[in-house]
Amino acid sequence: MPARALGFLRSILLGGRTACLLACAAGALLTACASTPATVDGHVELTPPTEVTRDLAHLPPPKGKIVAAVYSFRDQTGQYRAAPDSSFSSQVTQGGASFLIKALADSGWFIPVERDNLQDLLTERKILRALETPEDKSRPMPAIGMLLPANVIVEGGVIAYDSNVRTGGVGVAYLGLRASQQYSVDQVTVNLRTVDIHTGQILNSVSTTKTVYSYEVSSGVFRYIGYQDLLQAEAGLTRNEPQQLCVKAAIEAAVAHLIVQGLQSGNWALKNTRDWNDPTVQKYVR
Repeated sequence: MPARALGFLRSILLGGRTACLLACAAGALLTACASTPATVDGHVELTPPTEVTRDLAHLPPPKGKIVAAVYSFRDQTGQYRAAPDSSFSSQVTQGGASFLIKALADSGWFIPVERDNLQDLLTERKILRALETPEDKSRPMPAIGMLLPANVIVEGGVIAYDSNVRTGGVGVAYLGLRASQQYSVDQVTVNLRTVDIHTGQILNSVSTTKTVYSYEVSSGVFRYIGYQDLLQAEAGLTRNEPQQLCVKAAIEAAVAHLIVQGLQSGNWALKNTRDWNDPTVQKYVR
């Protein structure tokens, strides 16, 4: 779209003196190229699924689901956003545990149990016991179900966030017309491991890396169209890939790799052994 706008402006400017109306129309065309949202308030929607989200949903069923406890998924990078954004805000999301729990549930291989806010759960169970205590001491108190014990602990964290691992751009200017494009690539790396609660042995460990893309496209014109008439117009578009969605995708990929690694090491098994040749499984085997 910026190339079309520049071509339109060039055809106008080479014709000599331009009327004020045409200059305004050219500015409006460049503004339209910036793809400004029509409204500020967007509609609320579910977080869009990634390719890995679909892979988790298409994994073949397990022989038996694994009860998994997630205590925390910390930001281990220690990095903060660069000024002027905020010197006190973390570079990556602190909601990794929520992403991990959802990925475990979406895979169909794990039964996540609450451990991150375990104290809140225990408090509610105490309240329930207090409310259900009968006034007649001869009547037995209704039993509260036991907490489900975990088979494995799933631990890990965001271990690295590297900014500007690759940057570049291209630009051109001719007779007061210019256009340019710049890009930058960041990388986020997460680590995930499963721990046997009986022996403390680390069953599997995997690290995944996701790239974060950002790019900027801009165009403009600066030219005298008469002795005292100057035309100047600019338009641009910047897009940054959401960091939290990149962390989400990296966590989901780590869960998928953990499942396949566990199959290879014999820590868990498929419901149907022939599902080992399933395209989704073989994708992560490779």
